Amino acid sequence: MSEQRIIVKPVETKGELKKFIRFNYELYKGNPYAVPDFLEDTLDTFNPKKNAAYDFCTSQQFLAYKDGKIVGRVAAIINDKANKTWNTKNVRFGWIDFIDDIEVSKALLDAVGQWGRERGMENIVGPLGFTDMDPEGMLVEGFDQLSTMATIYNYPYYPEHMEKLGFEKEVGWVERKVTIPCEGHHAQDEKFFRMAEIVKKRSNLKVRKFKSLKEIKDGGYVDKIFAVINKSYAPLYGFSELSKRQIDTYADNYLRFIDMRLLTIVENEQGDVVAMGVGMGSLSYALQKAKGKLFPFGWWHLLRTLKCKSARSEYLDLLLVGVVPEYQGKGVNAMLFADLIPIGSEMGFKWAETHLQLEDNNKSQDQWAYLECEVHKKRKCYKKPL
Repeated sequence: MSEQRIIVKPVETKGELKKFIRFNYELYKGNPYAVPDFLEDTLDTFNPKKNAAYDFCTSQQFLAYKDGKIVGRVAAIINDKANKTWNTKNVRFGWIDFIDDIEVSKALLDAVGQWGRERGMENIVGPLGFTDMDPEGMLVEGFDQLSTMATIYNYPYYPEHMEKLGFEKEVGWVERKVTIPCEGHHAQDEKFFRMAEIVKKRSNLKVRKFKSLKEIKDGGYVDKIFAVINKSYAPLYGFSELSKRQIDTYADNYLRFIDMRLLTIVENEQGDVVAMGVGMGSLSYALQKAKGKLFPFGWWHLLRTLKCKSARSEYLDLLLVGVVPEYQGKGVNAMLFADLIPIGSEMGFKWAETHLQLEDNNKSQDQWAYLECEVHKKRKCYKKPL
């Protein structure tokens, strides 16, 4: 195989960016477990005017060509805020996809490395996004499990390429599949419910629910909810604090799609938000049917899944769960589960899919001790010196 036949070019036009995004769909077309990138959403992700992360990040996307055909893609990202926070000089690689050809993956990662080296970086790490709110972590176990809208799916040969190219594991994440008791099951019989009652009385905490997005905004809860995320995620690998512009963007773009029944916060007696949990019915099958595009008819599959009970997935995606540091390890998570799980059962969900959790984050891992669940996916972030 001739390496000269592989050419890596920077993405420079909107047309090339669309090809960059759609390569993922083409590579995984027909795969029953992969969920395609959402075209319109990803276009916004790489638009500095719409993605507030560009206030402290720089990025360049690359496409790999072989004999004139696109065979791979990757995004190079430098998060200045994260590098300053963690005292690192890392260039991140994300949105990486490639055919099973080691010369293609090498060429893509070499392009990221060179781009980062020219900007003073010392290590290449990934897969990571601009921030923790983007998909991260290369799948290393669970290739026969349905992916989610918020996570990465990749073929088994991806991690094999990483190891052959000299990359080593930096951190690992796990995801769990949680069994939701069937409707009519008494939540009071579960350990997490009993724990929730104990914690609520001992710490003078209460669960708060909302009826509308207007109620959240008028009560100033947008900033309060995201403050929990910033505080609880601060010690986690590579995290960079969400800015006010990022928070406002996420609130405007995503909160309107949340079913208020699946948003739960916990307040202390002073009215401070100390924990939050939010879920959404899985859109994985809807995105597969929509082929990753909102138009012309993709919106129908998404809207039907969100609004029609008969079309609702059996999976509930737990998008975010956070507890501020001073309340961690005290069982506050049980209050979130005691509220969300019975609601999920009533809505017809059979399983919940957890968000990514660092495998060495014992506080986060311990919160699942009272639930029937299994680790069904594992991920890695890789690192290599430049």
